[in-house]
Amino acid sequence: MNWRNYISVDPAVCHGQACIRGTRITVSVVLDNLAVGLDLDEVLRSYPSLHREAVQAAIAYAADLTKG
Repeated sequence: MNWRNYISVDPAVCHGQACIRGTRITVSVVLDNLAVGLDLDEVLRSYPSLHREAVQAAIAYAADLTKG
């Protein structure tokens, strides 16, 4: 999975926070929802413009950030 196909960082969108490409849904919002225990299907229902691959990309993006 190449998260770069799904995640964008644009200073003009959401103050430059990492977002799911083509949306204003930040990676942090996706991860926060997963962290509080929502399962993937619940997250997808809450954000209809999201796709499974985008959620997986958000997780991969966070994983890459932690590799330092």
